[in-house]
Order: sequence, then C-alpha cells, then structure tokens
Amino acid sequence: MVVAMALQASPAQASSVNAVRLGFVAGSSPPGKCRLGFARNSQQQQRGAGSLVVRAAILEAPGVGVERVDMSDFVKKAMPGGIAAQDLLGTGRRKRAIARVCLVEGTGQYVINNRTAQEYLQGNPLWLFHVKLPLRSLGFEGKYDTIVKAHGGGLSGQAQAIRLGISRCLLKINESHRQPLRKLGFLTRDPRKVERKKAGKHKARKSPQYSKR
Repeated sequence: MVVAMALQASPAQASSVNAVRLGFVAGSSPPGKCRLGFARNSQQQQRGAGSLVVRAAILEAPGVGVERVDMSDFVKKAMPGGIAAQDLLGTGRRKRAIARVCLVEGTGQYVINNRTAQEYLQGNPLWLFHVKLPLRSLGFEGKYDTIVKAHGGGLSGQAQAIRLGISRCLLKINESHRQPLRKLGFLTRDPRKVERKKAGKHKARKSPQYSKR
C-alpha cells in the first residue's frame, strides 16, 4: 500500500522542520512508515511568505502480502517420528523465547511452527538475517532444512533463539564448527531479560512522584 498526499501549511508552523517519520497503522496490517517532506520555492524563501507544501508518502510495511502456506505435511515427511526422534536437535533461548531446532538434509528451507520463515517473521529482514546467518557463515545454507518449534516472547527474541539453536545443531554435525561459530558469537547465550516490576514502584525501578505536601 502506497499513499501520497499534499497539505498546505504556513512557513511559521513548519519552517524549522526538515523531515519527520511517523508510524502508520491501517486495519490489521503491520505498521509502516510515513515520511513527510517540506519544500518551498526560492522566491518564497526570499520573501519569507507564502504557503509551504507538505508531501507525505506511506511506504509498504515489510511482510505485507506474504501468502500463508501450511507446511505441516512437509514437516511430517522430513521428521518421521516427530522432532524428539531426530539426531540433530538444538535448543536456543533468548529473553522469554524458547526455540527447539532440528536440521535435516534438504534444500535450505526454513520452517517455523509449520509456516515458512518469511511469513512467520513477517518478512522482517533483520529477523530473517538472524535465522539464516549460522548456516550461511559455514556454507551449509543449501544443504539442510531447518525445522523449528518456537514459543514464548516476541518474534525478535524467537529469531535470536533460533540462531542459537541452529548453532548448537551445527556442533553435533562436526565439533570443528565450534571455533568459527564462537568467533561470530553464535554460541553465546544472551542472558539479558526485562527486570521484573517491584512492589510499590511503577516499573522495575521507577518510583512514584515525590510530593512534599
């Protein structure tokens, strides 16, 4: 979805603004970006008067238009006996997200909770980059299919948990993979979590406003 619009504003209202980025939500679609640009011709700049033309374009958000594909039949054929019966298993955790990862010989497909990674991660390039990087760094991107069962947390935490799970699976293939994966930091469990809220405080550490009288 691309929307363009033009507005009129006085120079006094927006003369000091060059560009603004806003969030945009349309129905149930993921948030996109709205970019506003301000322009004024040279004669108006010299006189310091006239109207200011504001142009905005709402860009299509990542993941919009990704078709939903049920990969349950593919998962059953790739993993006879279920995920617990497989040899190349690895568990990754990040924040509150937990991902159980299984590698099977294949053509390089990524399946997360019986859905394609492109659809499950909403086409976000950063999250997809996290998931694909371990296999890509060792040159195994087209040799294994990655099947994941993830739950808890958000998509960002799940993507990083999947990266750790894939890295641990690669160690079971060959122990010599430990050194390159360790250098890239893929075997390090990130322990950072949101600090819990405390009683008598608004958040973890934010206290109520002090009032002297």
